[in-house]
Amino acid sequence: MRRMNADVVIVGTGVAGLFCALNLPSDRQIIMLTKSDVESSDSFLAQGGICMLRDEEDYESYFEDTMRAGHYENRKESVEIMIRSSQEIIRDLVSYGVEFEQKDGSFVYTREGAHSKPRILFHQDVTGREIISKLLYQVKRLENVRIFEYTAMEDILVEQGTCKGVFAVSETLGPCEFRARDTVFATGGIGGLYEHSTNFPHLIGDALRIAKKHGIRLEHLDYVQIHPTTLYSEKPGRRFLISESVRGEGAVLYDKHRKRFTNELNPRDIVTKAIQEQMKKDGTKFVWLSMEAIGREKILKHFPNIYQHCLEEGYDVTKECIPVVPAQHYFMGGIWVDSDSRTSMEHLYAAGETSCNGVHGANRLASNSLLESLVFAKRAAAKIAAGGSSSLGQTSESPTSEEPGWNRESA
Repeated sequence: MRRMNADVVIVGTGVAGLFCALNLPSDRQIIMLTKSDVESSDSFLAQGGICMLRDEEDYESYFEDTMRAGHYENRKESVEIMIRSSQEIIRDLVSYGVEFEQKDGSFVYTREGAHSKPRILFHQDVTGREIISKLLYQVKRLENVRIFEYTAMEDILVEQGTCKGVFAVSETLGPCEFRARDTVFATGGIGGLYEHSTNFPHLIGDALRIAKKHGIRLEHLDYVQIHPTTLYSEKPGRRFLISESVRGEGAVLYDKHRKRFTNELNPRDIVTKAIQEQMKKDGTKFVWLSMEAIGREKILKHFPNIYQHCLEEGYDVTKECIPVVPAQHYFMGGIWVDSDSRTSMEHLYAAGETSCNGVHGANRLASNSLLESLVFAKRAAAKIAAGGSSSLGQTSESPTSEEPGWNRESA
């Protein structure tokens, strides 16, 4: 068995894992593990955008929108932290090269369901891809970070009730112990457990299973969000998301008679329920979504990915309705963490969808997921950094670019 030492082990290369690595001190030796390739995270799939507090006058409505969508089961402290940190996070992203839609030198904002006003920044309909690609580029430049792809976490290493790293199995290296002073779970959601989901199929809640095994506190495991609109298909596999921002820009839902039956800008759980009830009433497997009101020019500019994918499936969204159906999308529960992303086990942190810091309550407000992941991944990094200087300097085994699994150049 290979054994490698580091200061921090981060499990996951989505937005939370990458941003945590970027915010750790450069003298910390960091190992990052991912179960698949570095781009196969749900963060990469995010279409709609990322929320930002526009100004002080926007605070109360943003706070209320988040709380109302979450059925007021949100942890108020966490919601406040996320909103107050949003402008700083956007500045960080821009400094890393992330490009959001602008007009005349100012951000362009879009709106999604349950938002009282436009406050969502976006990059066409591939915002997640834009953010992940730029963060990954920055992480690959760091000399203190090693990334191991196709390396699946099987368990954590625990000594006297404290997390000491991760046991994982690599497709190229075999069984490995990655020992570290601090460990961060950033393993994403649970969609792979569902027949119909927008998530990658390899995301099956590994961190939750391990946390339960070791008695680490979990919270709200029944808080699973169903997205109202995914492209209906008879094909097996992941469902293609039709972003909520489509409805925010004017798309409407029709029943089998091409009549509207709900307010498309209600929170996701309410729209999902309305669709399910309408399908039952109509005896159909889907409802229709019309993007006609958005207009061809704006569709091609703002939603080129959705346009192209639907075209490949035989639908021209500039001319016709598309069939949509609800599917599992997001997990609001997870491993309980405090406001600094600490779990109930010493030296173990969790950030992103696998964690539960209470921001989302019982139902996530659209486009809060990327922001929440970034905010609390950065807070995890700050807490780890405050815990002391590097304990290693060098790892006991230092892979090079020629060794299997080390992918600074190839990732």
